[in-house]
Amino acid sequence: MRLKVVVISAVLLSLAACQTTGGNTPTQSAADGESAISTEPAPRLEVDVSPAAVLTDGLGREIVLDRLPERVVIAGRAAQLILHAAFFFDEADARVVAMEQRTQRNASMMPLVDSGFAEVIQLERDASTEAIAVADPDVVLLKSYLADSVGAPLEALGLTTVYLDLETPEQFFRDARILGTLFGDPERADQVLAFYQERLDRVSETVATVPAEERPRVLLLQYTDQGGEVAVNVPPSAWLQTMLVELAGGEPLWLDAAGSGWTVVDLEQVAAWDPDYVFVVYYAGDPAVATEALRSDSSWAALRAVREGRLLGFPGDFVSWDQPDPRWILGLEWLANQLLPDGSFSFDVQAEMRAFYRELYGLDETAFKNDVLPLLNGDYEP
Repeated sequence: MRLKVVVISAVLLSLAACQTTGGNTPTQSAADGESAISTEPAPRLEVDVSPAAVLTDGLGREIVLDRLPERVVIAGRAAQLILHAAFFFDEADARVVAMEQRTQRNASMMPLVDSGFAEVIQLERDASTEAIAVADPDVVLLKSYLADSVGAPLEALGLTTVYLDLETPEQFFRDARILGTLFGDPERADQVLAFYQERLDRVSETVATVPAEERPRVLLLQYTDQGGEVAVNVPPSAWLQTMLVELAGGEPLWLDAAGSGWTVVDLEQVAAWDPDYVFVVYYAGDPAVATEALRSDSSWAALRAVREGRLLGFPGDFVSWDQPDPRWILGLEWLANQLLPDGSFSFDVQAEMRAFYRELYGLDETAFKNDVLPLLNGDYEP
């Protein structure tokens, strides 16, 4: 399938033919003897020219598809975040024919939710234009920031690209509806978003009861230790990590120091902020590795948040729950449970995880217990 402009050709119909004698000479009217040619308009031929799908993607482009895509490819950086949203829809099982997997913690959810996973083409990391084209896609799903580097060469070959963001709650809601349109199941998109809205409402209603001056002062850090070099970083003010802190009722302290990406900050700055809570994200694995390293550092141990037991590892399973993956709703609930006054917001981590995987991915209890729950890590109440 390709991006098309639907052109409707006029259907020309002749006037209804009359009975004739030799050639085209009209017969005489039996009533008055004059020539009788019907002046009634001929019926129009009804042609269904409606497109199968019309959507506006993450770049604001209107895309008209003459049929629903049967071969969907998901590629590029952060492809797994799109994959995790695409498989809300049962139709993805048969239609996603190639994917670029970028596992965060050496485990993939895809074999659990895709019954045809063994037959899906596994694209290499940063797959080339040619490798993607070989999969013969009707549609290629990409993150919007890949429009120039990955999308443009694909479009030059005549392939249809659809761009998604999923970077904020607002974009997540929009992009889930785009996926519902692509897979021909907008009702399922409504069901998925109702799951999210219910939980968003519960958090926001509780946060609204806490006066602004009583909201805790929060620092969220990404811990990195590549090559043995330890660093802590703060996210940009417009990123989801910051939004989650705000939505959960916290006051982000790092906004003035934030850059366009993760920005390194030093201990002196952390001490000057003197946060009530420090939440630590560790994408390489169990955040307990990061929190233990910080607690064992005498300089960090002197911080008030650490002394009071408020240095906490951000939970996750296949991926960390702080990022633009469908699990951000679990991350929001966990944060609210930490930040809101005791007892005002209840969060049973295992019950919510179970509901998440059951209602959004259809996993049964056996799969949840055997393949998901053992991956849960971070600081949470069991």
